Amino acid sequence: MEFLYDIPLLGLVIQLAVYLVDVFTTNGTIILALAAPIALGALCGVMNERSGVVNIGIEGMMLASAFAGWFAASIVGQAMAGAPGLAFNATPAILVGVAVAVLTGMIVSAIHAWLSISVRADQIISGTIINIVALGVTSYLNLLLTPLSPPTGGKFSPFIPPDWLVDIPLVGWLFKMFFQQGPITMSVILIVVILQVLLLRSRWGLRTRAVGEHPKAAETVGIDVIRMRYQNVILGGIFAGLAGAWFTLDYGNSFQTGMTNGKGFIALAALIFGRWHPLGAFGAALLFAAAGSMGTAIRTTPPTGQLGQLLTSIPEQVFAALPYVVTIIVLAGVVGRSTPPAADGQPYQREATT
Repeated sequence: MEFLYDIPLLGLVIQLAVYLVDVFTTNGTIILALAAPIALGALCGVMNERSGVVNIGIEGMMLASAFAGWFAASIVGQAMAGAPGLAFNATPAILVGVAVAVLTGMIVSAIHAWLSISVRADQIISGTIINIVALGVTSYLNLLLTPLSPPTGGKFSPFIPPDWLVDIPLVGWLFKMFFQQGPITMSVILIVVILQVLLLRSRWGLRTRAVGEHPKAAETVGIDVIRMRYQNVILGGIFAGLAGAWFTLDYGNSFQTGMTNGKGFIALAALIFGRWHPLGAFGAALLFAAAGSMGTAIRTTPPTGQLGQLLTSIPEQVFAALPYVVTIIVLAGVVGRSTPPAADGQPYQREATT
């Protein structure tokens, strides 16, 4: 097939396509891991916006959860040093950290729900406040803790699939991609499938979609719109909390100021690109993660020939910005054709009874 690479212009396109496929199959494990927090953040957005509540505070929820989970794991790890770990090296400290991260995500989501549903504040402003406060508070607390050098609570260990499984021709790389992960990353696939089925095939999903599309009509058939929105927004915080725990307890084991690095906003783009469906959002998260891994792939294993010379001559900063460039391109091409739930962002107030 290499003879096709010699065709002017078309050869470069063919070689680039082959190289991209090779990057995805070779680095599938890393791509799926990097897609995990984006997908979880997008699932939080699905729970919110399918219920009619806009949430741009996912970034802040993830950041607050990352700090809370890491700090809790550090405290428990110091008190229970030497405690044995279970599967995935799940020590008591790590399990407590995940629980605290999830609880933090739910608490911050409850605040957003109260501001958006009960107070009927502008939902964009509410989310913006959450992002600003989360960045400021976690930065300040991290600054206070830096001189103390708190011990890390540890991190999950990835599962190592057997060689015979990953060596299967054609599909072995898929098994490696999905199984050679930590538990939070592995759980994303299961969560996406379950949420997709529930959203489209369950009574809860029907009520959620009704509340997000026609809340007044939903109220007339006995659905408590306010309660449903509160429930779904707070439950969505579970996914934001898991995304935060991924940063400090699954992929890494320390907290850095602003370490979410815009992943919450990319999750919103994945939500829109996926047309407010869990499976679509997961696919978009994989796309953005693959774009983010391109720079590393080109630095370590660049393609040969003219394509290799061309790609390696591009500054590294361009590839570092590639996920955000792809986000802009996707939004510019999709937003106009994507239709959000009809009542998305519209506060609901029950009509007075006489």
